[in-house]
Amino acid sequence: MPKIVSFEKLLDQLKPSPKMPAVFLGHGNPMYAITDNEFAANWRKLGDRLPTPQAILCVSAHWETRDTTLVQVTGQPRTIHDFYGFPQELFDVQYAASGAPDVARNAAALLKDHAAHETMEWGLDHGAWSVLRHLFPKADVPVFQLSINMSMSLIEQYELAQQLQPLREQGVLILGSGNVVHNLRKIRQDGEHHDWALEFDQLVADKLEKGDHNSLKRLQSQNGLFRLAHPTSEHFAPTIYVAAVTQKDDQLSFFNDQIDMGSLSMRSFVYF
Repeated sequence: MPKIVSFEKLLDQLKPSPKMPAVFLGHGNPMYAITDNEFAANWRKLGDRLPTPQAILCVSAHWETRDTTLVQVTGQPRTIHDFYGFPQELFDVQYAASGAPDVARNAAALLKDHAAHETMEWGLDHGAWSVLRHLFPKADVPVFQLSINMSMSLIEQYELAQQLQPLREQGVLILGSGNVVHNLRKIRQDGEHHDWALEFDQLVADKLEKGDHNSLKRLQSQNGLFRLAHPTSEHFAPTIYVAAVTQKDDQLSFFNDQIDMGSLSMRSFVYF
């Protein structure tokens, strides 16, 4: 069971360390990449205090694959604008971070028993760059992405992600970007939230606080709220990857723990 600390204490305690934190960010509306709001403000506060990584491994809800896990090994990943119906200002965003081919190949090697393969395709999708431009606005830390193999159960994804734990000791910040609750069909504009959204969000927080990853990775099959919270599981999966790389001496801090637009949890958390 991790020790729970406040976001303010987290910011006070973060310092250069040979072990990188593991971070999950609820990314929410793509417009938060370019608008000033409390969620983005807290991403920036976190970025100001994070130790500088050698590289960032990002698991984004917006890179799904089937029957394989892909590891991006390009030297200069392109900025992917994988959405529609938004202002041109959002399409104009470029996040020009370099890739981390050597680190990425090391990650692929760690996953060799899990049908993982290197790829020169993809880039940085908006699940990645929408938060990275707040965490590291200078785009001066190399980044590579790992796809979510949607042919795997959450239990299998957890087992895969556990193999990535050594990267934290090698200067790699592992970043998951998704949402603890994500149901676009149930979005509300009246400022109220759905009760089931808050209930599921708090259920996940409780599992994380207790270190009950055995239950966490089984929520999809054992909890009736899961289908309401996640008609599809890709936005929940990054929580599994971050939980899987935790270590016994980690502390845990939550922030942005609010339901946005009725059915999107912005809850974010850091293990450090």
